Amino acid sequence: MTAAREDDPERTSPALRLRDLLRTILPHNAFYAAKFAGLPLDDPSRLPFTTKAELLADQAAHPPYGSNLTYPRGRYSRLHQTSGTSGRPLRWLDTPESWSWMLDGWDRMFALMGLRADDRLFFPFSFGPFLGFWTAFEAAARRGFFCLPGGGMSGGARLRFLLDNEVTVVFCTPTYALHLGEAARAEGIDLAASPVRALVVAGEPGGGIAPTRQRIETAWGARVFDHSGLTEVGPMAVECVANPMGLHVLEDSFLVEVIDPATAAPLPVGEVGEMVVTNLGRLGSPLIRYRTGDMVRVDPRPCPCGSPYPRLDGGILGRGDDMIHLRGNNVYPSAIESLLRRFPEVAEYRIEIDRRAALSALRVEVEATSAGADEGLLTRLDQAFRDEFLFRAEVRLVPPGTLPRFEMKAKRINHREHREHREGIKEGE
Repeated sequence: MTAAREDDPERTSPALRLRDLLRTILPHNAFYAAKFAGLPLDDPSRLPFTTKAELLADQAAHPPYGSNLTYPRGRYSRLHQTSGTSGRPLRWLDTPESWSWMLDGWDRMFALMGLRADDRLFFPFSFGPFLGFWTAFEAAARRGFFCLPGGGMSGGARLRFLLDNEVTVVFCTPTYALHLGEAARAEGIDLAASPVRALVVAGEPGGGIAPTRQRIETAWGARVFDHSGLTEVGPMAVECVANPMGLHVLEDSFLVEVIDPATAAPLPVGEVGEMVVTNLGRLGSPLIRYRTGDMVRVDPRPCPCGSPYPRLDGGILGRGDDMIHLRGNNVYPSAIESLLRRFPEVAEYRIEIDRRAALSALRVEVEATSAGADEGLLTRLDQAFRDEFLFRAEVRLVPPGTLPRFEMKAKRINHREHREHREGIKEGE
């Protein structure tokens, strides 16, 4: 992504770093040994991409964990899996060495966010089998931060726990940060007066959506830091203190390319394209030239924070496979969220895309913050959709408390397809 610097031996050329990785994992890793058989390994650009569909097929053919294992199974100590909201979950194993490598990445991200030795960190959710903030929690504990898990509690109990223990940094999804803000208002708690000074959000695009971010920061009186990572890739990017609304990629641990999602051709720095990732230290289950589906733009300007790591301007801009095609228009779900979050009366929402008729329809259920919302809100939302997206959405109000709240990744989009008239063929974007 950036040119190597001669004065920094850690930042060697992508070709050399990838060659070192391949020497380590081949021929022991059956998945990549078969995938790269007969190919020249000295030119990264000539190696084929890896896709999630390919990994899922490999795990189906070699259950339960697939053949992307560099070592005998007895070397592995951790199992995590993707949420599976749009299909079968992808399982991922890690050795103690790979796990430690991911914790090392968090050490660098803690520094970029300006975390202090006296910070008190709160993780207000139940830890499940997906990677989530597992690595953040263990990395913080290893560095000696005061760490508080928050599983098995109601929202109100978590808020009281947070206040009693003078928490300063909260790790959660953007959706759950908003939910705790609602719960605080309902219980008469002034979160803005609490010791919380920062929220680290991930799992959804909310941290990079300006109206959502502003709503969180207003409710908490605290700074939002966006973070990005995938269960199969690992934690890889975070926002710095000096330059909000962007993500620094840990380029000493990851090789990142930006390609045209349609042609797979490399794109110049500054153009929007799909992010392709190679993780350099997760040797037990590596990923080489992995097509993430995430759309990004590398900022060509140096960051005022002084970090040499490349920066993704605006963070993750959307996912190519999440784009909604409706009546000749293309729109990302994050753009719809950005519109809805600009209306302070909107507490939560749910989207349905109905393709069963000749003309597809977009239906939006909107939960208002109070029972006093009226047709005036519907009229303004209808006009906002027309002005911004050049199509009409069928918007209807639902009573407060109707729509679900989520601790982890929110499931706000349902698809109704013509085939078999089944609902929810693809859910949870």
